[in-house]
Amino acid sequence: MKLKLLILLLLFTTTVNGQKTLHLYGGQSHDVYLGCLNCNDIEQNSIWNDIGSYGSNISSTSIWNIIGTYGSDISSYSPFNSLASYPPVIVDKDGNFYGYLTANELNSKRADFKLALIICKYYKDIQKDVSGWYKKIFS
Repeated sequence: MKLKLLILLLLFTTTVNGQKTLHLYGGQSHDVYLGCLNCNDIEQNSIWNDIGSYGSNISSTSIWNIIGTYGSDISSYSPFNSLASYPPVIVDKDGNFYGYLTANELNSKRADFKLALIICKYYKDIQKDVSGWYKKIFS
């Protein structure tokens, strides 16, 4: 019984609200891991873990780093540059494509689910308070 409870707890902490775990990949070939989009804020690889490699506003692999390759609103690799040539892709563990995380509303392959749209709309505020926005979005 304790083992089942532990397994259920681990499964719950992998994602928020039982959704499929979604991951971000950036770079020209989309081969740079940028973190888990919908994992909870204590997961090491979560974009919502503000002390982790993918959620810190000073990490080179974080979309919340305003001067970084993947967080600047002028970088060709950032979701927040509406003219970016290579915005990050959103995929699940099986490689299924869920769209680009991009502020470009004209991109026909833009992810259009609620979380992606919130991130692209409020990114400047989120970059200032990642953990606060995690609570707003997922609570």
